Amino acid sequence: MNIYFACSITGGRDFEPVYQAIVAGLEADRHVIPTSHLASSEVIGLEKVVSPQDVYLRDIQWIDQADLVIAEVSTPSHGVGYEVAHALSIGKPVLCLYQQGRVVSKMLTGNTHANILVKTYQTSEEAAGIACNFAS
Repeated sequence: MNIYFACSITGGRDFEPVYQAIVAGLEADRHVIPTSHLASSEVIGLEKVVSPQDVYLRDIQWIDQADLVIAEVSTPSHGVGYEVAHALSIGKPVLCLYQQGRVVSKMLTGNTHANILVKTYQTSEEAAGIACNFAS
């Protein structure tokens, strides 16, 4: 399955170990993750050389081609919110994961769209498990 993984880049990287666990779990299940580099500790340097317009065009194309979207939303991010909204607007299933106890936008937690599932997790392993179950 082709999965678009979304997470905070410039908004903060506190949940990077969670991003890495999610991507590793999905890849272990043989899913294709075009955004796997977003989980990398080097992502800011990798993305620095790509123009804003190229990032936008590339990411929209990746979402359009994906079977579903999995977003880690514990850290507020304009980009992730935009990606989630775009995916929903074109009918993609979307999983939003966040660490239990974090305050997350009510635009996500209160969303009743049929294609969105919002779940909490306590550990990186639990987050990866939820993501893998969603993708299966």
